[in-house]
Amino acid sequence: MFSERVKALRVSRCMNQVEFAKKLGVTKQSVSNWENNNIQPSIDMLIKIANTFSISSDYLLGLDDKQRLDVTGLSDLQLFHIQSLIDDIVKK
Repeated sequence: MFSERVKALRVSRCMNQVEFAKKLGVTKQSVSNWENNNIQPSIDMLIKIANTFSISSDYLLGLDDKQRLDVTGLSDLQLFHIQSLIDDIVKK
């Protein structure tokens, strides 16, 4: 589950493996190994990956299927606009 989710998240953010690796301070080979399910990241790296994507480690590990947005610090009006966008996207 981790390998599929980390790749999907990376691709959805239009990052290639090299860019993602630089962001995490690892090699492209490490990212490739994770995505091909050859190795698993350390716990510290798992946390860093989750923070990079603003998601929970439970989501990355397949323990939770819900992705969440961090809306800390947004005003009620900003939250309203985001919810409206989500509602519009879901309707399509």
